[in-house]
Amino acid sequence: MGNPKAFLEICRQEAGYRPVHDRIHDFGEVEQTLNARQRREQASRCMDCGVPFCHWACPLGNKPPEWNDALCHGEWELAYRQLSATNPFPEFTGRICPALCEKACVLNLFNHEPTTNREDECSIIEAAFREGYIQANKDIVRNGKSVAVIGAGPAGLAAANALNLRGYTVTVFDKAEAAGGLLRYGIPNFKLNKAVIDRRIKLLEEEGIVFRFNEELSTVPLDDASPDSSFLTLNTLSKYDAVVIATGTPVARDLNIPGRELSGVHFALELLAQQNRVLAGMEFSKAERITAKGKDVLVIGGGDTGSDCIGTAHRQGCNSVTQIEIMPKPVEGFNDPQNPWPNYPRTLKTTSSHEEGCVRRWNINTLEFIGKNGKLTGVRVQEIDWVPNPNGGRPLMVEKGKPEIIKADLVLLAMGFLKPEHPKYPDNVFVCGDAQNGASLVVRAMASGIKTAERVHDFLSATADR
Repeated sequence: MGNPKAFLEICRQEAGYRPVHDRIHDFGEVEQTLNARQRREQASRCMDCGVPFCHWACPLGNKPPEWNDALCHGEWELAYRQLSATNPFPEFTGRICPALCEKACVLNLFNHEPTTNREDECSIIEAAFREGYIQANKDIVRNGKSVAVIGAGPAGLAAANALNLRGYTVTVFDKAEAAGGLLRYGIPNFKLNKAVIDRRIKLLEEEGIVFRFNEELSTVPLDDASPDSSFLTLNTLSKYDAVVIATGTPVARDLNIPGRELSGVHFALELLAQQNRVLAGMEFSKAERITAKGKDVLVIGGGDTGSDCIGTAHRQGCNSVTQIEIMPKPVEGFNDPQNPWPNYPRTLKTTSSHEEGCVRRWNINTLEFIGKNGKLTGVRVQEIDWVPNPNGGRPLMVEKGKPEIIKADLVLLAMGFLKPEHPKYPDNVFVCGDAQNGASLVVRAMASGIKTAERVHDFLSATADR
């Protein structure tokens, strides 16, 4: 290390966000960047600890001590080579990853000022693109086998990339009109500019991956699928030596209570995906358009998707935003006895969207959507408590206080997604990412895609040896 005591002399410095009064008027990325000198200083804080728990915590197995060391010495290309050895798309994780590595950083235990791994990662990959370190690999030797990947989200892209580099001819199918999956249609532009995705897809195409859009894998049982169906089926994909299913978690968790049919109640991704499509130039009729402009918005669900709805609502010109969560308020600060270091702490998270203005409430159960003439006007809710279950297991929900009505003419359901169920597939069909494990982090989806590519390679290699 350049300065083994840097972590004692240099404080953690984050790039921070653009001012609220500026950023809520556009969908540009809210996060700022440090200059090269400051970034090298932050990288120098990596203390080269004996046991790098950051490496342990990262689903991709990233090695921050190695590329932080290269970065602090100004060796940007070496830092990129070390980073990309484990992470195929640092430009995605460098923007949206919750940085499990930072929570497991020894400095997080020492003084709650971990190394800025996520921001360092983003700076390294952007420098690599800017300086021309990244060039399409057009010398891949093909092995004569082909693989179809269903789904162009983070898991599918990671699997396709890994298989392509191994010499397989890869075709990626997606039901949407462009690649990215959750990256493109679930994450707002103010967190991830879609030009970043387009840049990577162009590179993957130059390396030989073929993308086919507006094609969806049928949900009909395989034996009942019509041979002339317009949907993809495993029968129509039989020409491929293997198939990777990376279709994510397409079914959102619903809230089936009275008034669910009222106009103004939507799933979160209906708003988020449509807004991203609008920014991409797609047009919608007035009847189709979902907008928070001039409305009182209620977001049901306290996770990242709910936070994205808050930021989007502000940029659309909402009147107010309230976010409710049925679970208790997470502990504040760094002490989470249920998840001690180096595990990821479930503590109160305040995002850039929360900072833009939002009423946040916990222990709130939703009872009924209220409306007039078919349109939503409010939501009847009930404050609750959670008490220990005398029989063990999940705590019991008990009512507290009287029901109340929250004024709202737009409700966004952001309560997560249902884990997909799959039939038994032939041996050459593999499932990965959220489609396999249920909704999780982008970084975990990418790691799953890479591991699945290894499984495909092992399977096809064994088949060839028979």
